[in-house]
Amino acid sequence: MDHFEYRSGVMHAEDVPLPRIAQDVGTPVYVYSRATLERHAKVFRDGLADVPDKLIAFAVKSNPNLAVLRVLANQGYGADCVSIGEVRRALAAGVAAEKIVFSGVGKTHSELISGIEAGIGQFNIESEEEGLELAEIAAQLGVVAQCALRINPDVDAGTHDKISTGKADNKFGVPIDQAGQIFGKLASQPGVNLRGVAVHIGSQLGDLSPLERAIEELGSMVTSLRGAGHAITHVDLGGGLGVPYKAGEELPSPAQYGAMVARVTKDWGVKLIFEPGRVIAGNAGILLTKVVRVKRGINDPFVIVDAAMNDLARPALYGAYHDFVAVEPRGSDMTANIVGPICETGDTFAMGRLTDRLDAGDLAVFRTAGAYGATMASSYNSRGFVPEVLVDGDRYAVVADRIEAGAIMDAERVPDWLT
Repeated sequence: MDHFEYRSGVMHAEDVPLPRIAQDVGTPVYVYSRATLERHAKVFRDGLADVPDKLIAFAVKSNPNLAVLRVLANQGYGADCVSIGEVRRALAAGVAAEKIVFSGVGKTHSELISGIEAGIGQFNIESEEEGLELAEIAAQLGVVAQCALRINPDVDAGTHDKISTGKADNKFGVPIDQAGQIFGKLASQPGVNLRGVAVHIGSQLGDLSPLERAIEELGSMVTSLRGAGHAITHVDLGGGLGVPYKAGEELPSPAQYGAMVARVTKDWGVKLIFEPGRVIAGNAGILLTKVVRVKRGINDPFVIVDAAMNDLARPALYGAYHDFVAVEPRGSDMTANIVGPICETGDTFAMGRLTDRLDAGDLAVFRTAGAYGATMASSYNSRGFVPEVLVDGDRYAVVADRIEAGAIMDAERVPDWLT
């Protein structure tokens, strides 16, 4: 459920009509619903009611907007970060340092130092080399870094190849058949407390079976490590739970997920860490756009909108589906190609899509755009960055300014020797 619905024929974000935001802020613009974020945070937390000891750390990469992070921090959420920039955003939004998990396969030397200095709760180590480097840094600083070793279980998540992270040929974590040896070596280092293990097999999971297999593999690893004399107190189960992008699409619910996790891990005796992202933020946001013109096509007309692949990259990157609907539907429909203004054939959101009938100047929305939307934007074709708005009941605020192309150009320099 989300809080984007039609009232008297006009789509609203909570109690705010979208045409008002379009008039005041302009298009394209991302619009988030506070009520939806809070509801999803509660539903996910309630789904884990049978897990006694847990930390829910929102995946910042899915939506790093400070206002969004503040909403979730107020719900008691921590933060799963994959760069020091995300760590700083989480801290600025009010997330307690001890609730921050620092993941990522390519943490730099300076990022490791900054993470230690920030006092984050846990580093998820992705390689033996990273673990040794972190241990050396921590020892030099006279501290002990709290860590978990990320395991690659070689489980196919059954999702898109570009967002699958747990197969043997993926770059993440250490191979499960080498994990015991690597864990033992890192655990002996004085600068780290290797207190657990982590796993994450992919994003937009539509079936719990692969995830259950991965968790079972992790459980066997916990037993093996304990048998070797290691104290395992924390296990990070990652994220990846999917959301429906199409009306009527059935996916595992947080309650079903939580029941599976509680059943598989009931005898582990550890604190479990969860890293939901899309399942919290996905349906809490939309991309509001305006039709530039409707162009005659060979078969179907082209509905050209002012949003583009630089604003919402998922369709171009993954062939991803986003429901596309009119803000003020007329009651008739059309079959059209939905495209943006970028000079790339890949700037196509849908081909041959049955949608509301639209004309130049009409407003429309791409739904389920609250995760992996604004955060993946670029300035390709010298376009600026669109603003972001957070709605709260009958009020809203711009929570990220529109950055015009000229402001981006102002940050560039022509050296004297070229003049």
